[in-house]
Amino acid sequence: MNVKIQKPKIPDGLTTTKYQQMEEPFYEMCIISDCSIRSEEIHRIRFEQVIFKNVTFIDVSFRNIELTDCCFDHCDLSNTDFRDGSIHRVEFKESKILGLNLSDASLGNVLFENCNANMISFSYSKLKQVYFHSCLLRKADYYESKLNKVSFNDCDLNEANFEQAPLKGIDLSTCTFDRLNISIKDLAGCKVTPEQALGFARLLGLIIK
Repeated sequence: MNVKIQKPKIPDGLTTTKYQQMEEPFYEMCIISDCSIRSEEIHRIRFEQVIFKNVTFIDVSFRNIELTDCCFDHCDLSNTDFRDGSIHRVEFKESKILGLNLSDASLGNVLFENCNANMISFSYSKLKQVYFHSCLLRKADYYESKLNKVSFNDCDLNEANFEQAPLKGIDLSTCTFDRLNISIKDLAGCKVTPEQALGFARLLGLIIK
């Protein structure tokens, strides 16, 4: 499935700024680069038209974060907490997002490209027009997420959890996995290769001769 993603609306000529705590946690039209954001716990922080470049997030909890028209380029968001976030027209590129918590979040027009996203959590999230390209998604958790116009291209999905997340209209044929955690009813309408179909047949307890 060819999903069209709206790119972030980021103007040219943004000024570089330093991340620092503000009374009103709202950052707009700036570049935050070559730094670490450490031990922060802020609810409802907002970023609009912001580029993060070479930024490492360490022990950060930004629950209910609002990200609009943003780009994360060569960042490390491992184990960062973005639960209940609102994430629209955002790109994650060449980034380490291992264990990033996006459960109960709403994502629209989001690109994940060349990212290490093993163990990322999308449980109970809504994903609409989201494109995963060349990502590691081993043990990613999509439990009870709603997938609408979501595309996986050339991703490693081994042991990803799609329980209670129907894959109707989702194309997994370019992806690799030995095993997925999914129930047969949620596989209806999913596009796979013949080899992948054999693997799913084993879920039914079939013995392939």
